[in-house]
Amino acid sequence: MLRILESQAPAKQNATSTIATLSGRLQSATLLEDRRAAILGLRSFAKVYPASVASGGLRNLISCLNKDVEDVDTTKVVLETLLMLFNPDESSRQENITALLDLLDTDDFFSRLYALQLISAISSARPERTQECVYTAPLGVSRLVAVLDDTREAVRSEGLLLLTAITPSSPDLQKLVAFENAFDRIFGIIDGEGALTHGGIIVQDCLSLLANLLRLNISNQSYFRETGWVKKLASLLGEAIREQDSPEGVAEWARTQRDKNVWGLLAVLRLFLVKGSLGTQANQVSFWHNGVLIQVLDIAFRESFDVPIRAEVLQAIATAADLIRSNRGLQEAFGQHEVHNPHSRNYQHVNGHLEAPPAPSTVNVISGLLDLALAPTSVFAFDVRLGACECLKAYLCGHTQIKQFFLGRAIEGHTSKIEEADNILNILIDDSDASRGPDPYRQWIAAVLLFHLLYEDFDTKSLAMGVSEGSADEGEEVVTCIQALSAKLISGEHKGDDERVSIGYLMVLCGWLYEDHQAVNDFLGEGSNVQSIIQLIARKDQSRLLVSGLCALLLGIVYEFSTKDSPISREMIHQILTNRLGREQYVDKITKLREHPMVRDFEVLHQGYDPRLGSLPEVFFDRTFVDFLKDNFSRGMRAIDRAPEIEVPVVANGIQKGVSRELVDSLKAQVDAGAQTIHKLESDILTLERRLGQEQADHRKAKESATVELGRIKSINEALQRNHEEDSGRQLKDHQRALTENQRTHEAAMQSLQTDMQRIKMESDASAERVRSRNEAEVADLKATITRLRTELEKASKDHVQDLQTAHEEYTSKTATLEARLQRAEDKASDAKKRAIELQKEAEEKEGARRTAQAELDDMLMVLGDLEEKRVRDKERLKSHGEQISDDEEEDNREDEDKHEAKEAVSNEADVD
Repeated sequence: MLRILESQAPAKQNATSTIATLSGRLQSATLLEDRRAAILGLRSFAKVYPASVASGGLRNLISCLNKDVEDVDTTKVVLETLLMLFNPDESSRQENITALLDLLDTDDFFSRLYALQLISAISSARPERTQECVYTAPLGVSRLVAVLDDTREAVRSEGLLLLTAITPSSPDLQKLVAFENAFDRIFGIIDGEGALTHGGIIVQDCLSLLANLLRLNISNQSYFRETGWVKKLASLLGEAIREQDSPEGVAEWARTQRDKNVWGLLAVLRLFLVKGSLGTQANQVSFWHNGVLIQVLDIAFRESFDVPIRAEVLQAIATAADLIRSNRGLQEAFGQHEVHNPHSRNYQHVNGHLEAPPAPSTVNVISGLLDLALAPTSVFAFDVRLGACECLKAYLCGHTQIKQFFLGRAIEGHTSKIEEADNILNILIDDSDASRGPDPYRQWIAAVLLFHLLYEDFDTKSLAMGVSEGSADEGEEVVTCIQALSAKLISGEHKGDDERVSIGYLMVLCGWLYEDHQAVNDFLGEGSNVQSIIQLIARKDQSRLLVSGLCALLLGIVYEFSTKDSPISREMIHQILTNRLGREQYVDKITKLREHPMVRDFEVLHQGYDPRLGSLPEVFFDRTFVDFLKDNFSRGMRAIDRAPEIEVPVVANGIQKGVSRELVDSLKAQVDAGAQTIHKLESDILTLERRLGQEQADHRKAKESATVELGRIKSINEALQRNHEEDSGRQLKDHQRALTENQRTHEAAMQSLQTDMQRIKMESDASAERVRSRNEAEVADLKATITRLRTELEKASKDHVQDLQTAHEEYTSKTATLEARLQRAEDKASDAKKRAIELQKEAEEKEGARRTAQAELDDMLMVLGDLEEKRVRDKERLKSHGEQISDDEEEDNREDEDKHEAKEAVSNEADVD
């Protein structure tokens, strides 16, 4: 029974048949409800089976959307179904990719090939989602990398293309691929295909995959470097060089692919040398030690390689520049390297037969690069020259000592007047118009190199400031390097030289004068420079917009960094800019320069030779100068608005360069004060000199007068001497006689005085005794009377008051009488005392007179001593005048003088008495 039921049951439907049934119902249904039910059924399958629903029912769903647009519910269901078709379930995609990756485990050729092609097709449509699915699939990356070991070329090539397609933008996927031993497998394929020389498109694909794995991936670069694969890069380049230098060489048909392969490998090298990257310096050192730089230089300098193939040679030299840029150790080692002389011949013909090449001559790498960059060549080799210039800039970058050595050599060759074709100063200053020819890039490249030597390096600027033409000692005009470059610029513009030459000079001047007051003053030392630059700016030539704009920028730099002490002051320059040029024209010129496509689009424009143009390359600026111009554009615009009184200080490395304006003004004030002081001192010196002359003249007159006076004094002295001898004897006798008389008179006076004193004393004592006795008697009598009267008074008072009164009156009268008598007695006693005092004073006066006489005698002795000292002084004075005086004369003179002086003293004493 069950079997019968099972046989009669309808067949089981799968998702595909159900989707087909629902699609047919949607197409044939006439009722809205039937169509809505079919749409709901398709919606339930759309999430899981979007491809089946889209293939069977997409047209019907769109038709229903047009037919039932008025029914909101039906329209809503249709839109939801369509949205599911365009946003399918993510798990279904992952399962699909995983299923395809599982097929790679089989050894079947077609299964592996078609699975890889399907994944590639999916990746081209949805690259990010495909990368995510491969990354998350179990062993997905391992299976894809393992395809590189497949010996069947079709499968291996397809796997190589797929890995290249999914690795350019996923760092995580790049790391997984690299750690699956991808580098070993890639280089294995390259070796198997014949390396760079004989390898075909497969080698090029391998290099593309290698570039994807290393681009901006420091982890993979470090892994590549540490596992020793850098040496493999050097060996590949060396092998290509050896193949080219072999007697058979490389066939013409193989050179095109060989050049592409070399270009690809050099592009890989440059991925390790990104400016500012953390691993750049370590990569540079590794490349140097493994000989990569040497191989790159060999490619650049060997004539056996096709020089016209600009891309390869340019990349070779540019890669060499990146290998040493801003790495001091490698720059120094690079400068010592020898390379093949680019002008030496590799082969020679003897009797019409090709002989083995001789040993190639070598030159220093710097000389070789200068020769490549500066030697006039065809425009087809411009990329080689530009690459050599880049390599030289990298050699100079960030190394002050190398810059100074390089510039010093150029200055030495220039000043010694030695003809050197690769001397940048000779090219820029001494090149005649005839030697320039149709190649403007000789001067342009020389200017670019000089710009990089001077840019932001005050040491090299100072070194270049010492370069000058002409000798002041020989009466020649001295022209500095800045003035010579300015003159070349102005004369070249007047003669209509190529715009590139003028731009080169302007780049040097702008870079040199920027933030350098000394250089600006040197430029302004030639007064005609500013006027000539103004004329170049003001002209209406639309074909020279770049030159006009750079001239305006140059004037802005000159004004910005000028000072009030410049040969042309800031105020004068500002007047020239505002009056002769005008602010609007100045701003317009600089704005047009900034907006010019050669400046604005510099980063995206091709900096090299374009064969489609058939003329000179459209290369006008250096990259560093363009960065400098864009960075300082706003400052140059605002320069003209800065007041002349405001000077701009120059700060380098946080330190102000030169002397501040405040210090200069202070020192000037000190100098002015010092000058005034010096002037005053000079005036004082002149006054003192005149006074000294006058005093010397007076001294001479005084000396002459003294001589005359001395003669007169001598004659007078002789006369005095003669008279003195005569007077001395006479005065001595008179003096002795007066002295004797004075002594006798004094003794008599003393005796008389003593006698009077004794007599007066005796009389005084006697008189005083008599007065005292009389007074005492009177006092005793008075006392007795008083006693008696008191007794009587006492008796009388007892009898009667009247008697008492009477007695009292009597007593009073008697008392008054007694008191008067007592007063008279006392007056007499007082007179006696006064008389005694007077006598005592007279005695003292006599004693004083005696003492005075004695003092006068002492004074006379002192006068005699003074006379003796005076005589000695007179003798010394006469001796000083040349007179001869004997000892006897001296003693006689002394005695005469003493006698004379004593006589005069006695005479004076007698007058006093």
